[in-house]
Amino acid sequence: MRKALSAIAVLALASGHVATVLAEGSPDAGKQKSAVCAACHGVDGNSVNPEWPSLSGQHASYIVAQLQHYQQGTRSNELMSPQAAALQAQDMADLAAYFSSQSLVPKEADPDLVSRGEQIYKGGDTDRGITACIACHGPGGQGNPLAGYPKVAGQHAAYLATQLRLYASGDRASDPNQMMRNIAGRMTENDIKAAASYMQGLR
Repeated sequence: MRKALSAIAVLALASGHVATVLAEGSPDAGKQKSAVCAACHGVDGNSVNPEWPSLSGQHASYIVAQLQHYQQGTRSNELMSPQAAALQAQDMADLAAYFSSQSLVPKEADPDLVSRGEQIYKGGDTDRGITACIACHGPGGQGNPLAGYPKVAGQHAAYLATQLRLYASGDRASDPNQMMRNIAGRMTENDIKAAASYMQGLR
């Protein structure tokens, strides 16, 4: 398909309300606009730096939502915030359509962490109030675009761990009803590293 709807209805994660994005995204146009993004996220959305997320195969609606958060200040990053500031809705839709259409390079989990990571991901820890990741992100880590839950399968463990720490500290607050902040805040550093590594290895 030459064109794709980048988002029709997405969850605005800062408030929990549904935001409507009417722009129709073009993968071809997105590719032409992606040169600046490629410096960190890779030409095809596969980042070579584990601290920067891979965008390939991510839900277009989620990419748009995060760009909106950076633009609106509900999510902040010294590199991303100024990049998102100049984007129009059409730019976001095109970039999201392009990166979502790319194939993610699979990665492996750390064998020393995979057992604990699988336990946290699939079962959580009820004694400490840690909800299982699978509940929102699915058995294969593919997420739920209609609910605004991102694909986590194959994402860099280092990036995922950083985001969990940001949620835990409250420095990232773009989650509805503090959902991720509440969960991450109850996780130990070992839990975070293990869960992140397990998600990296999901296909």
